[in-house]
Amino acid sequence: MGCQEVHAATLFAFVSGTASIAGLFAATLLPQWRQMSLYTFNRNEKNITIFTGLWVKCARFDGTSECVMFDTDWYATVDQLDIRVLQFAIPFSILTAASALLLCLIGICNTTFSSNVPNLKLAACLVNSAGCHLVAGLLYILAGTMSITPSIWSIFYNDFLNRKFGPFFTYDSAVFVAIGSSGGMYFTSVMLFLWYCACKSLPSPFWQPLYSQAPSLHSYVSAPYSARSRMSGIEIDIPVVTHTA
Repeated sequence: MGCQEVHAATLFAFVSGTASIAGLFAATLLPQWRQMSLYTFNRNEKNITIFTGLWVKCARFDGTSECVMFDTDWYATVDQLDIRVLQFAIPFSILTAASALLLCLIGICNTTFSSNVPNLKLAACLVNSAGCHLVAGLLYILAGTMSITPSIWSIFYNDFLNRKFGPFFTYDSAVFVAIGSSGGMYFTSVMLFLWYCACKSLPSPFWQPLYSQAPSLHSYVSAPYSARSRMSGIEIDIPVVTHTA
Protein backbone atom coordinates (compact mmCIF):
# COMPACT_ATOMS: atom_id res chain seq x y z
CA MET A 1 0.00 0.00 0.00
CA GLY A 2 1.37 3.36 -0.97
CA CYS A 3 0.55 5.65 1.95
CA GLN A 4 1.38 8.78 0.02
CA GLU A 5 -1.98 8.44 -1.72
CA VAL A 6 -5.45 9.04 -0.34
CA HIS A 7 -7.23 5.70 -0.03
CA ALA A 8 -10.86 4.69 0.22
CA ALA A 9 -10.38 4.05 3.95
CA THR A 10 -9.61 7.67 4.77
CA LEU A 11 -12.29 9.07 2.46
CA PHE A 12 -14.87 6.62 3.79
CA ALA A 13 -13.87 7.52 7.34
CA PHE A 14 -14.39 11.21 6.55
CA VAL A 15 -17.85 10.56 5.10
CA SER A 16 -18.77 8.26 7.99
CA GLY A 17 -17.58 10.83 10.55
CA THR A 18 -19.60 13.59 8.87
CA ALA A 19 -22.74 11.43 8.82
CA SER A 20 -22.26 10.47 12.48
CA ILE A 21 -21.95 14.10 13.56
CA ALA A 22 -25.02 15.05 11.54
CA GLY A 23 -27.00 12.19 13.08
CA LEU A 24 -25.95 13.11 16.60
CA PHE A 25 -26.85 16.76 15.96
CA ALA A 26 -30.28 15.70 14.69
CA ALA A 27 -30.80 13.50 17.76
CA THR A 28 -29.98 16.49 19.96
CA LEU A 29 -32.76 18.57 18.38
CA LEU A 30 -35.39 15.83 18.23
CA PRO A 31 -38.06 15.97 20.96
CA GLN A 32 -38.52 12.18 20.87
CA TRP A 33 -36.15 11.05 23.61
CA ARG A 34 -38.90 9.85 25.92
CA GLN A 35 -42.65 9.33 25.75
CA MET A 36 -45.05 9.63 28.64
CA SER A 37 -48.53 8.30 27.91
CA LEU A 38 -51.48 9.68 29.89
CA TYR A 39 -54.71 7.68 29.58
CA THR A 40 -58.23 8.82 30.30
CA PHE A 41 -61.34 6.75 30.94
CA ASN A 42 -63.59 9.46 29.55
CA ARG A 43 -64.73 8.42 26.09
CA ASN A 44 -65.26 12.06 25.12
CA GLU A 45 -61.58 12.86 25.60
CA LYS A 46 -58.45 11.60 23.93
CA ASN A 47 -55.35 10.17 25.48
CA ILE A 48 -52.32 12.46 25.61
CA THR A 49 -48.72 11.55 24.81
CA ILE A 50 -45.97 13.84 26.05
CA PHE A 51 -42.77 13.77 24.00
CA THR A 52 -39.71 14.76 25.97
CA GLY A 53 -36.54 16.05 24.29
CA LEU A 54 -33.32 17.51 25.56
CA TRP A 55 -34.48 21.09 25.11
CA VAL A 56 -38.25 21.07 24.50
CA LYS A 57 -41.34 19.14 25.52
CA CYS A 58 -44.36 18.53 23.31
CA ALA A 59 -47.83 17.21 24.24
CA ARG A 60 -50.07 15.67 21.57
CA PHE A 61 -53.47 14.08 21.49
CA ASP A 62 -53.49 10.53 20.17
CA GLY A 63 -54.08 10.47 16.42
CA THR A 64 -52.77 13.99 15.85
CA SER A 65 -49.35 15.31 14.86
CA GLU A 66 -49.68 18.84 16.23
CA CYS A 67 -48.46 19.87 19.64
CA VAL A 68 -51.21 21.20 21.87
CA MET A 69 -48.54 22.23 24.37
CA PHE A 70 -44.97 23.13 23.42
CA ASP A 71 -42.70 23.87 26.36
CA THR A 72 -39.62 25.77 25.18
CA ASP A 73 -38.36 26.30 28.72
CA TRP A 74 -38.02 22.60 29.40
CA TYR A 75 -34.23 22.71 29.12
CA ALA A 76 -34.05 24.89 32.24
CA THR A 77 -36.59 22.95 34.31
CA VAL A 78 -35.52 19.37 33.57
CA ASP A 79 -36.36 17.07 36.47
CA GLN A 80 -35.03 13.83 34.95
CA LEU A 81 -31.40 13.03 35.67
CA ASP A 82 -30.60 11.19 32.44
CA ILE A 83 -31.94 14.05 30.31
CA ARG A 84 -29.84 16.53 32.26
CA VAL A 85 -26.71 14.42 31.72
CA LEU A 86 -27.49 14.12 28.01
CA GLN A 87 -27.78 17.91 27.75
CA PHE A 88 -24.08 18.14 28.62
CA ALA A 89 -22.75 14.89 27.12
CA ILE A 90 -24.18 15.15 23.60
CA PRO A 91 -22.91 18.69 22.81
CA PHE A 92 -19.46 17.82 24.15
CA SER A 93 -19.50 14.67 22.03
CA ILE A 94 -20.39 16.72 18.93
CA LEU A 95 -17.56 19.18 19.58
CA THR A 96 -15.07 16.35 20.10
CA ALA A 97 -16.19 14.59 16.93
CA ALA A 98 -16.01 17.87 14.98
CA SER A 99 -12.41 18.29 16.14
CA ALA A 100 -11.65 14.75 14.98
CA LEU A 101 -13.29 15.46 11.62
CA LEU A 102 -11.14 18.57 11.19
CA LEU A 103 -7.98 16.58 11.99
CA CYS A 104 -9.03 13.90 9.52
CA LEU A 105 -9.48 16.54 6.81
CA ILE A 106 -6.07 18.06 7.61
CA GLY A 107 -4.51 14.61 7.39
CA ILE A 108 -6.12 13.92 4.01
CA CYS A 109 -4.99 17.29 2.63
CA ASN A 110 -1.49 16.78 4.00
CA THR A 111 -1.30 13.34 2.42
CA THR A 112 -2.57 14.64 -0.92
CA PHE A 113 -0.41 17.73 -1.31
CA SER A 114 2.82 16.74 0.50
CA SER A 115 5.81 15.56 -1.49
CA ASN A 116 7.35 12.10 -1.37
CA VAL A 117 10.65 13.53 -0.15
CA PRO A 118 10.40 14.86 3.42
CA ASN A 119 11.25 18.39 4.37
CA LEU A 120 13.79 18.43 7.20
CA LYS A 121 11.97 21.26 8.95
CA LEU A 122 8.59 19.57 8.68
CA ALA A 123 9.92 16.15 9.66
CA ALA A 124 10.02 17.22 13.29
CA CYS A 125 6.55 18.78 13.11
CA LEU A 126 3.68 16.92 14.72
CA VAL A 127 1.20 18.08 12.07
CA ASN A 128 1.28 15.24 9.55
CA SER A 129 -1.11 12.72 8.08
CA ALA A 130 -0.10 9.89 10.42
CA GLY A 131 -0.46 11.96 13.56
CA CYS A 132 -3.71 13.58 12.40
CA HIS A 133 -5.41 10.27 11.61
CA LEU A 134 -4.15 8.65 14.79
CA VAL A 135 -5.40 11.45 17.05
CA ALA A 136 -8.65 11.73 15.07
CA GLY A 137 -9.33 8.05 15.66
CA LEU A 138 -8.80 8.47 19.40
CA LEU A 139 -11.08 11.51 19.48
CA TYR A 140 -13.81 9.61 17.64
CA ILE A 141 -13.64 6.87 20.29
CA LEU A 142 -13.91 9.49 23.02
CA ALA A 143 -16.83 11.21 21.29
CA GLY A 144 -18.67 7.92 20.73
CA THR A 145 -18.20 6.94 24.37
CA MET A 146 -19.48 10.29 25.63
CA SER A 147 -22.67 9.96 23.59
CA ILE A 148 -23.46 6.24 23.70
CA THR A 149 -23.05 5.81 27.46
CA PRO A 150 -25.78 8.26 28.58
CA SER A 151 -27.97 7.23 25.63
CA ILE A 152 -28.00 3.60 26.75
CA TRP A 153 -28.44 4.71 30.35
CA SER A 154 -31.60 6.61 29.37
CA ILE A 155 -33.13 3.31 28.23
CA PHE A 156 -32.63 1.75 31.66
CA TYR A 157 -33.71 4.96 33.36
CA ASN A 158 -37.18 4.41 31.93
CA ASP A 159 -37.48 1.29 34.06
CA PHE A 160 -36.66 3.37 37.13
CA LEU A 161 -39.35 5.91 36.23
CA ASN A 162 -41.90 3.16 35.57
CA ARG A 163 -41.22 1.56 38.95
CA LYS A 164 -41.52 4.93 40.68
CA PHE A 165 -44.50 6.51 38.90
CA GLY A 166 -46.14 3.68 36.98
CA PRO A 167 -45.89 2.18 33.48
CA PHE A 168 -46.17 5.47 31.62
CA PHE A 169 -42.67 6.00 30.25
CA THR A 170 -40.86 4.57 27.25
CA TYR A 171 -37.86 5.56 25.16
CA ASP A 172 -38.31 6.96 21.67
CA SER A 173 -36.57 7.24 18.30
CA ALA A 174 -33.96 9.86 19.24
CA VAL A 175 -32.27 7.30 21.51
CA PHE A 176 -31.67 4.97 18.57
CA VAL A 177 -30.44 7.82 16.38
CA ALA A 178 -27.89 8.77 19.05
CA ILE A 179 -26.76 5.18 19.58
CA GLY A 180 -26.44 4.64 15.82
CA SER A 181 -24.43 7.84 15.42
CA SER A 182 -22.14 6.78 18.27
CA GLY A 183 -21.62 3.45 16.57
CA GLY A 184 -20.73 5.33 13.39
CA MET A 185 -18.01 7.17 15.30
CA TYR A 186 -16.54 3.88 16.50
CA PHE A 187 -16.61 2.60 12.93
CA THR A 188 -14.88 5.77 11.73
CA SER A 189 -12.09 5.32 14.28
CA VAL A 190 -11.60 1.71 13.16
CA MET A 191 -11.21 2.84 9.55
CA LEU A 192 -8.59 5.41 10.53
CA PHE A 193 -6.70 2.88 12.65
CA LEU A 194 -6.77 0.38 9.76
CA TRP A 195 -5.18 2.99 7.49
CA TYR A 196 -2.55 3.79 10.09
CA CYS A 197 -1.73 0.15 10.90
CA ALA A 198 -1.49 -0.79 7.21
CA CYS A 199 1.00 2.01 6.65
CA LYS A 200 2.82 1.27 9.90
CA SER A 201 4.41 -1.82 8.37
CA LEU A 202 6.69 0.56 6.52
CA PRO A 203 9.87 1.75 8.26
CA SER A 204 8.89 5.00 9.98
CA PRO A 205 8.87 6.47 13.48
CA PHE A 206 5.73 6.15 15.58
CA TRP A 207 4.54 9.73 15.18
CA GLN A 208 6.40 11.02 12.15
CA PRO A 209 5.00 11.11 8.59
CA LEU A 210 4.63 7.83 6.74
CA TYR A 211 6.27 7.53 3.33
CA SER A 212 6.06 4.97 0.58
CA GLN A 213 9.82 4.48 0.92
CA ALA A 214 12.18 5.16 3.77
CA PRO A 215 13.66 8.52 2.77
CA SER A 216 17.41 8.90 2.81
CA LEU A 217 18.69 12.25 4.03
CA HIS A 218 22.15 11.81 2.48
CA SER A 219 23.40 10.21 -0.67
CA TYR A 220 27.06 9.55 -1.24
CA VAL A 221 28.60 9.89 -4.68
CA SER A 222 32.15 9.84 -5.86
CA ALA A 223 33.69 13.16 -6.72
CA PRO A 224 34.92 13.86 -10.21
CA TYR A 225 38.54 13.07 -10.94
CA SER A 226 39.37 16.78 -11.02
CA ALA A 227 38.76 16.89 -7.24
CA ARG A 228 41.64 14.50 -6.45
CA SER A 229 44.16 15.46 -3.81
CA ARG A 230 47.27 17.29 -4.91
CA MET A 231 49.07 16.71 -1.58
CA SER A 232 50.98 13.63 -2.74
CA GLY A 233 51.99 11.79 -5.82
CA ILE A 234 49.32 9.17 -5.08
CA GLU A 235 45.96 10.10 -6.45
CA ILE A 236 43.20 9.60 -3.86
CA ASP A 237 39.51 9.95 -4.61
CA ILE A 238 37.78 12.15 -2.01
CA PRO A 239 34.06 11.48 -1.76
CA VAL A 240 31.82 14.54 -1.68
CA VAL A 241 28.62 14.50 0.40
CA THR A 242 25.70 16.11 -1.32
CA HIS A 243 22.36 16.85 0.28
CA THR A 244 19.22 16.03 -1.62
CA ALA A 245 16.23 18.30 -1.32
